[in-house]
Parts: sequence; structure tokens; C-alpha cells
Amino acid sequence: MKDNIEDKIGVDAMQTKFSARDVQVYYGDNHAIKDVNVDILDKTVTAFIGPSGCGKSTFLRSLNRMNDTIDVCRVQGDILLDGEDIYDPKVDPVQLRAKVGMVFQKPNPFPKSIYDNVAYGPRIHGLARNKAELDEIVEKSLRRGAIWNEVKDRLDAPGTGLSGGQQQRLCIARAVATEPEVLLMDEPCSALDPIATAQVEELIDELKANYSVIIVTHSMQQAARVSQKTAFFHLGNLVEYGDTNQIFTNPHDPRTESYITGRIG
Repeated sequence: MKDNIEDKIGVDAMQTKFSARDVQVYYGDNHAIKDVNVDILDKTVTAFIGPSGCGKSTFLRSLNRMNDTIDVCRVQGDILLDGEDIYDPKVDPVQLRAKVGMVFQKPNPFPKSIYDNVAYGPRIHGLARNKAELDEIVEKSLRRGAIWNEVKDRLDAPGTGLSGGQQQRLCIARAVATEPEVLLMDEPCSALDPIATAQVEELIDELKANYSVIIVTHSMQQAARVSQKTAFFHLGNLVEYGDTNQIFTNPHDPRTESYITGRIG
């Protein structure tokens, strides 16, 4: 299967993190995602853009099987992570989500201390043998979330007491604490003010050194600032995928051009 897919697309397999082939997503009778074929690269920020309801968040959620939590949702086709089918019955969705972390639109820290927010994942996945190792993971994750210096003296304080931007960076720290390989971000800045948005965007740029980052954004300016690859969705179809500069300056499909110039959306 893996060889066939690599032959079919001619992409350097070492760079490809996710491969999607002929992916369909249905909510009951509603055909939400249609015939999506895409290769998402490692250590790259990929932006999903498109009008509201175009399927970008639905497709994002299919990459860590979050759609499994919706009874009427079904996914068809192949989605491979490092060549392995993530919808294989042998794949444990909980383990998959440790490998493919997710940050949501609205910051959602647990009603626990800052420390326990970050320690939660490593604890349930058995990533630390003792308190010292757990302390190390928490500090490293908070540093990766670019929030360590702001919270290091109040790790016992509730995560819900932080500002919105700090809460979102805490959620990013929580997501990276399980040592994922991919970070999915579903409009992570839409609830934030411009200063907090700039901090999260700067963080996304740093995170690509270690992760494949996939961000759904309603802001084309944000996609242009943070991503190297962009995928444009429209009415459930992946219309165009390529280098961000090319998508924004020389789109191949007239629908992409219409969206970027504001004629549709």
C-alpha cells in the first residue's frame, strides 16, 4: 500500500507525514468531504483555508480520528501517518491522539493547576517514571509553549486563571507534552486579541522545527504569515494545494483566486 501511494504521487517519502487518498467524510447523508488527495509534509506548517462550512475543520479532525466521537460520521478512503493506516482496526485512537496532538479554537485548559494540565497526558501515557522526570517534561513542554517564564513561579495556580493568550499557549504546551509528531490547530487564534495572536503565531513558527503543524484558519493573512504550504477547500473539495506563496500570488484554480480576492467566501 505504502509503495503504491508513493509511486502514485512522486513525493519524497521521507518528507511526507500524512498521505490522504480518496478521502470521503459523511455526516449521515451529508457528503462533507469529497475525494480529498493530499500529502502533508513533516516539519512544515500547512494551512487549511476556505469559506465557513467548506470542510477544512472536518478534514483536520479526520487526521486524529476526532470524528470517531460523532455517531453519524463515517470516513472512507485511506489516511496514512508515516505509511500506517490510522483507521486500521488495530490502531488505538487514544495512542494516535498522543502522536497527533490537537489545539482547539477556544482555549480549554482543564480545571486543574498549570502543572497538572501539562502533566496529565504524560501521566496517562506512562511517559515519566518518577516525579523528577515528570517535572522535566512539564518544564520542557511549557518552554516549548513559550509560557514557562510567565508561569514558572505559580505552577500550582489554576490554568483557568490565565489570560486567553496564556491559556492557549498552555494548551499548546499540554499538546506537546505527550511528544507528538503532528500538531493540529483548529483556528487557534480566533478567540485571541492581536498581541496574543502574534505570540501564538511566533510559537507556531518555532514549533515547525520539531513537528508537522497543520492549522485551520479563517484568516488568509495568518495563513500567509505562518505557513509554507496551503490547502484551499471549497464545498467539501480540496480545490488546490501547494506552496503558500504560489497559492496566494499565482493560484491555478479560478475558485482559489476568487476566494483570495474576496469574491467568494
